[in-house]
Amino acid sequence: MNEELTMDADAAARHARFGKLPERIRYEDMTAEVEATPVGENAYNPENSWKFYSCLALDLGL
Repeated sequence: MNEELTMDADAAARHARFGKLPERIRYEDMTAEVEATPVGENAYNPENSWKFYSCLALDLGL
């Protein structure tokens, strides 16, 4: 038995566009390595940590 697939123009266009899976992406291309503790002005400085302290009771004046 020979069964031929008949496709209309819309089905042929869909098959041409979505008929195969995209290429596989390597794990190394999906990840990026960054430094855990940045050096410079964004680094933690215990002497200036009081500037960023926030307390709801202090904010409300309690």
